[in-house]
Amino acid sequence: MTSQEPKRLLGNRYQLEEMIGKGAMGQVYKAKDMLLGGVIVAVKFLSQALLDKKMRDRFVREATICAWLGEKSNHIVRVKDYGVDENDISFYVMEYLEGDNLSEVLRRESLPLLRFLNISRQICLGLQCAHKGILYEGQETQIIHRDIKPSNILVIPDSSFGELVKVLDFGIAKLIQADSAQTQSFMGTLAYCSPEQMEGKELDPRSDIYSLGVMMFEMLTGEMPILAENRSFGGWYKAHHSTPPRSFASVNPNLKLPKALENLVMSCMAKSPTSRPQSIEEVLEALEPLDERLGRGRVLGQRIGVALSRLPITNDKPEKPLATADEICRQTSWPSNKPISSIVFPHIIRTSREELASLWVMLSQEDIQKHQVSTRYNQFLFVMSPHPMVLWITCLHNREHKTRWLTCYLDLKTTQGQKMVRLLGEAGCYRILFFALSKPERCAHVMTSTIAPAQRQLLTEWANSSQTSVSANQPQLSKKILQQELEKLKPKIVTKLQAINTGGSNFPGMSN
Repeated sequence: MTSQEPKRLLGNRYQLEEMIGKGAMGQVYKAKDMLLGGVIVAVKFLSQALLDKKMRDRFVREATICAWLGEKSNHIVRVKDYGVDENDISFYVMEYLEGDNLSEVLRRESLPLLRFLNISRQICLGLQCAHKGILYEGQETQIIHRDIKPSNILVIPDSSFGELVKVLDFGIAKLIQADSAQTQSFMGTLAYCSPEQMEGKELDPRSDIYSLGVMMFEMLTGEMPILAENRSFGGWYKAHHSTPPRSFASVNPNLKLPKALENLVMSCMAKSPTSRPQSIEEVLEALEPLDERLGRGRVLGQRIGVALSRLPITNDKPEKPLATADEICRQTSWPSNKPISSIVFPHIIRTSREELASLWVMLSQEDIQKHQVSTRYNQFLFVMSPHPMVLWITCLHNREHKTRWLTCYLDLKTTQGQKMVRLLGEAGCYRILFFALSKPERCAHVMTSTIAPAQRQLLTEWANSSQTSVSANQPQLSKKILQQELEKLKPKIVTKLQAINTGGSNFPGMSN
């Protein structure tokens, strides 16, 4: 069998849809898990060329490692199942993740500093989990990735993280066991390999740190720090052993970076492992103060604004009116822990008088201007099983028939999700805060969207009923179900909005 036929039912459970990837280890298919109502998964098959016992054992080990690592860290892809098909070909089933791999992101642009720090930190957290190791066959076993590169990093839009980052393909990870006699075969991607990896030496976490340094340079500049005379193994061997990395200034003289960050990236690319950071923890410790320093001014401004709004007036001058809710919203700035990126997330704004439900949105300045005069529509979808989850839908539609969908999930098994849903039901409205990608330091525009009475009542009922419900602990499946329902609703909502903007009648959930 040379390939897996699409639409084939694997193990009486997984309906293969289409091939989405192919590599040295095998093929990856998009599939539906029919046992879970058609939820989308990814199925990886072992290449037919690797069907000897040694490679089959390695594939099973890969699946086992990924399963354990995915459970330990939210920044490593999760494995759900594995087995052997009717043709005796090994496979395993992973979560299906919709997003861009980092190489696709970097093809569009180098990363702004705050986004770089957010993505780098999450990559390091995934590697930290692997490097700490797992209990494998009764032994504490350290795991080295061996192929850190942008195409093995997935960046996923996420309501909680802004962007959720996952490290992929531990398939060529090597178990570091003191008493084992592993082969020294070369695996990896030449442009990112450490000098010791190219020599076929036994590796430790410092090899991954070298690859991480190469990738971080590329993330910040859009270019590679080390160039080979040619693309052969020999060309890259010479480059990694004797060619010093290019400086940031030589690649982009206009790039202004903290000196501490430049030093960190360069130290990660040191030729000798002893000259690099000795662990991922050291890299995280170096990144943390940079993140704090860059965000400190913004956070301080927010705190001062909140403190000033709470101060009583103690002089004899005429008392100034308290700031309105919209004025308070306009004084906010984009959180330092969120990437400067086109994302949407919910937030409760606390003032001296009340709590305000709000939806924070980052768009280009041009898009914000287009939607300043638009019709707002909102709707809330709910699913109780397998996990109580609300999909908060906001749609902006202008007279040019341009539609912008703003959506986020509210998990009703979390305190924050419960509080937001109840606040929306009680207040009957929420603010939409727009921030420009080019000027995130100040809110650019505020809108208010009202919630229909029937929806307000449902929000309260959902919050109450979910408190006593039993969750199957599958929030991602609930999100998939809600997203599918939204896709069915979208054409109907757009048709109604078009009717409104061409003189049609009003309908629930709409605001001007």
